[in-house]
Amino acid sequence: MQTITTFDNTAEGWERSLYAFLAEKERRSGSRRTVVGYSRMLQHFFGTVGKPPDRVTSPEVFAWGYGVGLSGKQPSSVTIGARLACLSSFYRFLIRMDIVSSNPCDALERPRVQVGTPRGLTGDDIRKLLAVIPATPVGLRDRAIILTLTLTGRRRAEVLNMVAGDLTHEDGVTWYRYRGKGNKQGNRELPQPAYVAITAALSAFGRDIATMPPDASLWPSSAGHGGVTSGTFYGNLRRYLKVAGLPLAGVHIFRHSAAKLRRDAGESIENVSRFLDHSSLQVTSIYLRRLEGEADGSWGKVAAAIGV
Repeated sequence: MQTITTFDNTAEGWERSLYAFLAEKERRSGSRRTVVGYSRMLQHFFGTVGKPPDRVTSPEVFAWGYGVGLSGKQPSSVTIGARLACLSSFYRFLIRMDIVSSNPCDALERPRVQVGTPRGLTGDDIRKLLAVIPATPVGLRDRAIILTLTLTGRRRAEVLNMVAGDLTHEDGVTWYRYRGKGNKQGNRELPQPAYVAITAALSAFGRDIATMPPDASLWPSSAGHGGVTSGTFYGNLRRYLKVAGLPLAGVHIFRHSAAKLRRDAGESIENVSRFLDHSSLQVTSIYLRRLEGEADGSWGKVAAAIGV
């Protein structure tokens, strides 16, 4: 993170408050990406306004929140909402710490956000996508990632951060350990097609999961010893989607697809919600998942739907 230099003669004190806020945000959300985003927005706001937090006015917040950004374009309602939510969250923290007495964001009306309908690929779409991926080491690795994302419903980072030590075997079943959003942790069954694809990809890179170090990535990179980066996989995915004649999308579409395919396979909304680890899960359920593996009785139907 960059160092704030615009808080006049109280810069060090405000800087410590900012870092304390970001540390708390990361602890609560479990998302480094969220913290980086918040840090950039706060740095930009206070660098633009040139005042310490206790001297900022609501009109100044309005001008920044609704103002043209570095792109030179008018911000969307989503961008405006994100800016105001970030700044307001920081001020709520400062008020809770008895550092300031008011929140200049409270006087502003938030824009009404038009939420787009989540998209998900159908079973036929997944088949088309898998069919265009080449049988090269990189292609086999990307195929394994796509199958793992689709069959487990995990988020991008949760899958791309998987290492050899996250997989265990018991009574003919492979289990994977994951670290999810909000520091949620669990141990679930890894659908067999995903495991077969993973081992095939590793073999193509000359690696054997049985002899790999526990901290070795499951997704080798041809560029070095580390795992594939999120950006590299995203770029490959866009090319595959284009070749398959499918709409361009981000990696998160596989989480939507996993939910859609589960519902299409007859799963209840409650089971899909639990499968995705949504926040409605009870604390007891989270506790139990940490203690024991959770069998996955539906992956077979999803695997059949996508032809693996």
